[in-house]
This record gives sequence, structure tokens and C-alpha cells, in this order.
Amino acid sequence: MGLGDIPELMKPLLLTKEQLHSMAEYVNSHAPLESCGLLAGRDATVEKIFFVQNQAHSAVRYVMDPIEQLNAFEWIDSNHMDLLGIFHSHPTGPETVSPTDIAEAAYAVTYIILARVDGEWRARGFWIEDGGFHEVTLLVN
Repeated sequence: MGLGDIPELMKPLLLTKEQLHSMAEYVNSHAPLESCGLLAGRDATVEKIFFVQNQAHSAVRYVMDPIEQLNAFEWIDSNHMDLLGIFHSHPTGPETVSPTDIAEAAYAVTYIILARVDGEWRARGFWIEDGGFHEVTLLVN
């Protein structure tokens, strides 16, 4: 069975250490507010990160700026990539999806949550559907 045959919710998402570090720096620079962004690539491999302004300006909620989100979607399409993930931070926890995350999940992608654990940002991936979620492995190289 090749990677293409694995159901989406079970596929690991591949990121580089630099990409993960870049996301952690971004969310840290916006804490204590939540921050968010999009991950684009091909075949479960992240190739580009889009940092998107959180219009909610909230410590417990994010709403992506619609113009920035649309511009990112257009770039993804014009570069023949796929939307692979959406990330956002939980500056004060939890380290997993919240009821709001489940209620507002609108895309069939991996949702990455960055939460501060013992002073360091930890990233975990989740597949959210049908009112529930499954953890997705994040492979960082």
C-alpha cells in the first residue's frame, strides 16, 4: 500500500524543522493572542506556509482575514498545490482541539494546534470530521 492509498485522516503530514520553527516563532510573536495560518504543498509534504492575520484579535479564538485567506488560496491554486493544513495557536491551552475548533472545522485538512507546554511550543496534528477528531502524525525532518 503506497502513501496515496492511505485514507487522508491517517496520513502523516511532512514538515521541515525550519517550517515548524517558523510557525512557533510566529505564534510566539502574537501571544497571548491566538494566531493562524495555512499550509500548502503536495502529497502530504508542506512546501509553503501562509501566516494569516487573526481578525478576532482574541486569546481564545481565531478568524482568518478573508482577503489574506483568499489570496493564499489563489496562490495555492496557481502553483498547482493543495491546501494540506490549517494551523492556529492555543497560547494557554489546551494542547488538543477545542469544542470551537470542532464546530468550526470547514476543510478536509490536517489541523495543527500549537500550544505552549512548559514554556515551549508543541505542535500536534488532528483530523476533524463528524463532530470528532483523530490525531495525525506530524513527521518533522
